[in-house]
Amino acid sequence: MSRAKAARQRAADEKLDRVEQALAVLPELEAIKKNQTGKPSRKNEARVSTTDAEARRMKMPGGAIQPAYNVQFGTDVASRAIVSVDVVNTGSDAQQSEPLRKQAEQRSGHKVKEHLFDGGFVNKELITAAELEGVAIYAPLPKNRAGEPCTHDRKDSAVLPAWRQRMTTPEAKRVYPERAATAETVNAETRAYRGLGVFLVRGLKKVRCVALWSALAYNLVHFGERLMQT
Repeated sequence: MSRAKAARQRAADEKLDRVEQALAVLPELEAIKKNQTGKPSRKNEARVSTTDAEARRMKMPGGAIQPAYNVQFGTDVASRAIVSVDVVNTGSDAQQSEPLRKQAEQRSGHKVKEHLFDGGFVNKELITAAELEGVAIYAPLPKNRAGEPCTHDRKDSAVLPAWRQRMTTPEAKRVYPERAATAETVNAETRAYRGLGVFLVRGLKKVRCVALWSALAYNLVHFGERLMQT
């Protein structure tokens, strides 16, 4: 068999393997969609990528919907160091605040006393758990029907009013803008210069490896530049 023919056969076998992997996860995705909508829906039918069966269709910043991974960084506001990294194959951030915080504590050996995140991460159960652990949460309040920040909810746990009250203070108005100055800068730099554009690998493990290397490269360059300036 010629090298060219062998290469074509290998490519065909790899494509067939990816299709089989995609078909294997399709029933799971269909079950998730059915639980979300209550019944099968052709408009909201489950879809899986035959390029990467572990990727999931997500809405991108430009509005397009395509197979992707959700890369998460936890960043220290004072130093702008990346202190935690995770990759998930769900477009929602609502479950990600606690894992990132716990990872940052494990890596640094220090307890996180304040946690700042945007509205996509707001999850009342996780905020309750954080406040009970002594972590002050800075995250935007959900809006009420009038479009105003909801400062009271009768279904709140005993500690959630502390978060709601905190977010109405001048201190919160000073602290919250630091999120964009930190997270958005880090996200933009890792996408533009540290390899977090289009992934050239497949699967959660390999994508997580790329994200870790990107974070490491960012930290090395970031602190190297700061050392050179001193």
